[in-house]
Amino acid sequence: MKHLVQLLACLVIMQSGAQAGELFRWVDKAGMVHYSDVPPTDITDVERMKLSSDVSQNADLPYETQRAQQNFPVTLYVGEVCGQPCDQARSLLNKRGVPFSEKLLKTKSEIEAFQKLSGSMNSPALQVGKAYLGGFSESAWNSELDVAGYPKTASYRQRSAPPKSPATPPVSEGQTVPAVPAAQ
Repeated sequence: MKHLVQLLACLVIMQSGAQAGELFRWVDKAGMVHYSDVPPTDITDVERMKLSSDVSQNADLPYETQRAQQNFPVTLYVGEVCGQPCDQARSLLNKRGVPFSEKLLKTKSEIEAFQKLSGSMNSPALQVGKAYLGGFSESAWNSELDVAGYPKTASYRQRSAPPKSPATPPVSEGQTVPAVPAAQ
């Protein structure tokens, strides 16, 4: 009977967890971090986190990657004239199996908004959660992805080579390319 009650309780919890909900995060006066589905009444600096109910698109990802993606989503920002640094950036993310969205910065307003948000005009740029890294630096990007909890390799799937830009000159690590072509 005890096992039946536990099973029913698990089913109820799983069913309620399948719906989108909110989670609140705050730090108390002692520096302790708290999470709850009910916001505190005595704390003013409360972060509201939206929980997603769409797990189908990530069902093939390992749990470690799903958690990292949920807590630290990754966006790759690229310019129209990016070439090899952008190819290297995509290759790094794909090799590690990092699910990411890519944003092509085309218009002046997009570029200005990005610069205001990130403090950078270099592409490629990486956003991991709330952190921005301007310009491709494999070591810096790997370090940020490690901190976010992304796996070091995508051992769960086949790797494919990224598209190459044969006309693009080689770029050394740490070198950046302006997000906007100079002649505009």
